[in-house]
Amino acid sequence: MSDTLTTPVARPLRSTATVRRRIPFTALLPWTVPVLLIVGWQWAASTGIVSAEILPPPSKVLDTAGNLWSTGELPRYLGASVRRVAIGFGIGAALGLGLGFLVGLSRIAEALIDRSVQMLRAVPHLAVVPLLIAAFGIGELPKVVLVALGVVFPVYLNTVSGIRSVDPKLVQLGRAYGLGYAGLLREIVIPGAMPMILTGIRYALGVAWLTLVIGETIATSDGIGYLAQNGRDLLRNDRIVLAIVLYALAGLIADQLVRLVERRVLRWNINYRKGNER
Repeated sequence: MSDTLTTPVARPLRSTATVRRRIPFTALLPWTVPVLLIVGWQWAASTGIVSAEILPPPSKVLDTAGNLWSTGELPRYLGASVRRVAIGFGIGAALGLGLGFLVGLSRIAEALIDRSVQMLRAVPHLAVVPLLIAAFGIGELPKVVLVALGVVFPVYLNTVSGIRSVDPKLVQLGRAYGLGYAGLLREIVIPGAMPMILTGIRYALGVAWLTLVIGETIATSDGIGYLAQNGRDLLRNDRIVLAIVLYALAGLIADQLVRLVERRVLRWNINYRKGNER
């Protein structure tokens, strides 16, 4: 009888089955609204509720994408836009991170730099397009610079805020354990600031793609923006809608890539880990 009472009740099969049931539901749930919108869009265009000339149905947009892909135009447009965003984002993010760490860690640097950066941030970066054209012409450089200007300020602000939000008690504890300046940065300051830094990077990626929409209207012959402009000139709304869809997908993919980095970098953060498990 004692053996019966002390024998634990094993329930591994039930918990495993529950996990297996939850995984597909969790994976498919984020796609519910987009799929419903696409189905509703196709139905509205097919039944005439929405004019197919004004808003072509998804089937027409997909057919246009297939034709452009077969001719090699669509890969060229995508490659040009991704290249511009990658270069502009890399420059802007590096500059924002460098200035952010400098200002966040030094009161002297804050006094010298922060006010000037805040004044520049108040200027809409799209307003400097004529100056960029006058300074750099109509080649690739003004497009890249424009993207970099859109990226630098979100990264800078979130980096400074992330560093300032690190608990001073943790810094004091690190000093008590004998950590030097480099050790404090590596073990406490950078990990503590990383959630805010990655949030700034996610936001800046969205701004980069939004900025590129304007940048690719500057006398260009390739890129997703050129596809939209060409569709406007030819009265091809299917091309315009395709460009919008491509921008949306590019932004989504960029955001998901940053989320993958978050999952790896912020594994130590119990609050972030719980949020991912929901």
